[in-house]
Amino acid sequence: MIKGLHHNAYRCRDSEETRRFYEDFLGLPLVHTLKIEQTKTGRATGVGVLHTFFQLDDGSCLAFFEAPDMPFEFKEQHDFDLHIALEVEPDVLDRMLAKGKAEGREVRGVSDHHFIRSIYFRDPNGYVIELAAKVPGQESAMDPTKNGARRKLDEWQAAKPGISRAA
Repeated sequence: MIKGLHHNAYRCRDSEETRRFYEDFLGLPLVHTLKIEQTKTGRATGVGVLHTFFQLDDGSCLAFFEAPDMPFEFKEQHDFDLHIALEVEPDVLDRMLAKGKAEGREVRGVSDHHFIRSIYFRDPNGYVIELAAKVPGQESAMDPTKNGARRKLDEWQAAKPGISRAA
């Protein structure tokens, strides 16, 4: 049985630049750093890989790999392609919006999604970081017995173009 999320891991351009964003700006403490020179299965990593972990209040982590000699295309991600949504208390949104603007960061929002309110930043690696605060009614909006999630997915599957409907 799956208990929860331990960590999500992403590539980063520079570990210190990434630390400044996640620890100094967002307030997620750097809790573990692991230099990998050889994988547990015996593969060499060239000049080495640095694996860093930044902890959320629930104990889970966002983790990053800096692998200087392994090609990776860093680009500004579109929200629909990849974004990392982190839950915050409602009063944090205005404070982080102001902090981001004061530091000259790209920031968007506040967006009202009717079950959460969100603001968006871009981290140094091009990933979109969403800070999301629950609003009253969020529990009902996320309850599949009330929101018709499966029915909506089935309708989407039946109607989207390019799908063979032959049984």
